Amino acid sequence: MIVEVPRWTNAKMEIATKEPLNPIKQDIKKGNMRFVANVFPHKGYIWNYGALPQTWEDPTHTDESTGCRGDNDPVDVCEIGAKVCSRGDVIRVKVLGVLALIDEGETDWKIIAINIDDPEASSFKNIDDVRRLKPGYLEASVDWFRQYKVPDGKPENQFAFNSEFKDKDFAIGVIESTHSFWKALVTKKSSAGEVNCTNTTVCHSPFQCTEAHAKALVEAMPAFGAGGSVPVDVDQWWYGKKN
Repeated sequence: MIVEVPRWTNAKMEIATKEPLNPIKQDIKKGNMRFVANVFPHKGYIWNYGALPQTWEDPTHTDESTGCRGDNDPVDVCEIGAKVCSRGDVIRVKVLGVLALIDEGETDWKIIAINIDDPEASSFKNIDDVRRLKPGYLEASVDWFRQYKVPDGKPENQFAFNSEFKDKDFAIGVIESTHSFWKALVTKKSSAGEVNCTNTTVCHSPFQCTEAHAKALVEAMPAFGAGGSVPVDVDQWWYGKKN
């Protein structure tokens, strides 16, 4: 997985799929940088949060199990290991299960996984092991995803399968299907829409570019500098009531 958001941080960072080479950037809403609220009792993101490369949730495909189309993004991953990762880390993970979030009518899969280098990784083989060895973590995850947009004035998120987690085999099926959608995307067998598929490594992709071109794209980006000030309310608790 590619780590976009380290655990316990609030900045809503994500792979910018509409930009060349898909850099990780902070999401912007109405001209302001986005931060997730600390929805009591949670502090920021409660896992190392990121995405699986070479996956894509096709917005033209209606999933048979959820009845909803894909959200036009890579598959999200919640990594539950002990280490707090750094943004941009690329880590190998063991897939344990998946939660099906329905975000504004779109299927938004959340893979539950653990870093294979975690000291306890060998003890985790399926989603039931998370429930047994990390009691309350799965319930907290559902609660987090249900409420994290409520402080912004949006309704609670909904879930498929009555908010239940599916097991490892089901999760691997999700990964395999979204990988096939990605292959069709980067070989131009399906419409990319606004997704920028420029890459340096995918053989036979019409979007493949040279390393020199990729380097020029990176060098054309604004120089690294100090970020803006963080809003004072980012570190405050948000207390809400469940609907």
